[in-house]
Amino acid sequence: MSRKQLARSGGDLSRLGTDDTGATMLHLDMDSFFVSVELLSRPELLGRPVIVGGRSGRGVVVSASYEAREFGVHAAMPMGRAMSLCPFAEVIPPSHGLYSSYSQKVFDLVGEVTPDFQQVSVDEAYIDVSAAVRRLGPPVLITSELRTEIEAQTGLSASVGIAGSRVVAKLASTRAKPHGQLLVPLPATQEFLDPMPIEALPGVGEKTKEGFFRYGIRLIGDLAAVDEAWAGLVFGAHGQHLWRSAHGLDSHGMDRQVKDRSISAEHTFNDDVWDLSQLEHELLRLSDKVAHRVRADGKVATTLGLKYRLADFTTLSRSITLDAPTDLAREIYEALRPAMRNLREQKSKGVRLLGIRAAGLMDFAVSGRQARLDEAEHSGREAEVALDDVRKKFGTASISQASLLRRRHDHENTGPDHV
Repeated sequence: MSRKQLARSGGDLSRLGTDDTGATMLHLDMDSFFVSVELLSRPELLGRPVIVGGRSGRGVVVSASYEAREFGVHAAMPMGRAMSLCPFAEVIPPSHGLYSSYSQKVFDLVGEVTPDFQQVSVDEAYIDVSAAVRRLGPPVLITSELRTEIEAQTGLSASVGIAGSRVVAKLASTRAKPHGQLLVPLPATQEFLDPMPIEALPGVGEKTKEGFFRYGIRLIGDLAAVDEAWAGLVFGAHGQHLWRSAHGLDSHGMDRQVKDRSISAEHTFNDDVWDLSQLEHELLRLSDKVAHRVRADGKVATTLGLKYRLADFTTLSRSITLDAPTDLAREIYEALRPAMRNLREQKSKGVRLLGIRAAGLMDFAVSGRQARLDEAEHSGREAEVALDDVRKKFGTASISQASLLRRRHDHENTGPDHV
């Protein structure tokens, strides 16, 4: 573990101590995951600036090696900007399917430690090891052995924060990067948090940061020092949530993490799209993709989100709370289509990116979803589940909704269709 790097971003962390009693929440974050996977087959590029992303004019950075990050390159940056900052970087196009394969290997190993983990992205998870301590030893030992096993089995490195809560574990893993682990003992929680900038807290964006600055709150310790009621009065429920985070407290436990997780998909168009029918087709395709993943997880969504990015990179979003939970592409599409049409009418500009998100996820078995009175005997759900069965046997590209196939045929000469 690089103490020099850790101290650079959080003070003298060597004083925190080594007592891991009660520090049973881990935050695992794979190191530069997409780049690291690519370098497994390109070892000659180790130590060089490497960027994973598209080379086209619409290309963006998916991931950058730590050597490229030294030049200011970061994920989601337009590729043109990234190459101007680091013109000698090696650019590798994303290997679709490879990342999910390695992700599965990593989290299969996590599952051998404990089933009590919540994967929040392809390369990140919260892990509650409280039930594994008696069997496997203290949290620091569990973490060390898990990281060693991940590297031995996959060739990839992970950084892990060890703490008493999710918010502190996440901040600790950030400071453990790359290829390290950092324990924050329970008694040292506030000492660890106080000197950090307020924007280090998850949930503090630019506007929230500016609001805090107006009241002289620049460090996490500044927020922790104010009264909780004042934080709620001035900044609302979000302020109270952040106040709890500033004390190292989670607003809810691991048992509610599933409801907070979301499943999303988005697509960047090769050229700006003005045609409403083309946007509606893409909305349906994304709905189909997200619904398939929601059903695969045995969940239903209670809220939906729409991401709508214009040619000038202005990004708009809309959120929809559903009358009844759903796992169906058609219902997701019908719920989001009016919002997309309204945005199209309000903003007469070409569209660069379209994305959707299913959130407020809950188990299908307890969702109370019932057939509508006007639903056909052989419902749309039966049809979509049948599609799932075919895809499971023959692959996700083997079958699609008829409306999607018709649209693809109509525009078969307009270029590739991919996410």
